[in-house]
Amino acid sequence: MQLHELQPKYKRKQRKRVGRGGKRGTYSGRGVKGQKSRAGRRLKPSIRGFIKRYPKLRGYRFKFRVSRTHYSSTVPTQHTAKFQIVNLDILEKKFQAGETVNPQVLLEKRIIRRIKGRVPNVKILSEGKLTKKLTIEGCAASKSAREKIEEVGGTIK
Repeated sequence: MQLHELQPKYKRKQRKRVGRGGKRGTYSGRGVKGQKSRAGRRLKPSIRGFIKRYPKLRGYRFKFRVSRTHYSSTVPTQHTAKFQIVNLDILEKKFQAGETVNPQVLLEKRIIRRIKGRVPNVKILSEGKLTKKLTIEGCAASKSAREKIEEVGGTIK
């Protein structure tokens, strides 16, 4: 069998030609009135509705949000957050004394999660108490969190 000898298995289905009068009645399968029943119809672009609903403000308003869920930021409000936040009370629960805390370890323990496939920046805040001596690497920390960590004998690199 040659390529030019191939035949289709089924007959081709005829396309329904709509809007031509004749056997299909007055509306020819197009329904009654409305934009879709007209000849030469042109639908509005779908983006137009969005543009009309968008508030008319001068300049571009960008709201910066850092998610502040209690359990670090397992469910961030937006991907615009600069840091994923971890509080001291979470470190107290999840880590043993003398352990090292860095973004990779926080990911493994599922305290934080990747944002768009990347390991996020982490900031440690001072909510809660810390009694364990921890070594913190590659994380930003607030002034009060830094004081609490150093007070217990921990270090921040």
